[in-house]
Amino acid sequence: MNAQEIIEEFLRVIMIPDPVAARAFVSPELRIRFTGAREMTDPSECSAFNASRYQWVKKKFEQTDVVVGSKPDETIVYNIGTLYGAWLDGTPFEGNRYVDRYVIRGGLIVQMDVWNDSAERMLLRAGLCEPWQILAN
Repeated sequence: MNAQEIIEEFLRVIMIPDPVAARAFVSPELRIRFTGAREMTDPSECSAFNASRYQWVKKKFEQTDVVVGSKPDETIVYNIGTLYGAWLDGTPFEGNRYVDRYVIRGGLIVQMDVWNDSAERMLLRAGLCEPWQILAN
């Protein structure tokens, strides 16, 4: 598999969610940082975090960019798109932007950084901000 295929298959599996199968794509030294500087080390932690926010969630891929890393055996992959699914109360959502950045070494993911608009959308749903503050895109 090339770097793009590794990431897209990892994302497909982790969004099932199947964190056990997702481990086949990651290094034992995996370091994950989710939005809000949440540190994790295993795909099961990603699945647990998502379960605390969503009834279910999936990613709609819009773009995957592969670039050379800073080391000879390193590849950087950016996967960009939108999230869709249902909040914990069952309310559907879509169009929630995300950017994921991955570092691959030796065919395995060693670093994963995740950013998305979920926190801002949760603030809006709770009435803690105005729509123009976050949806003015």
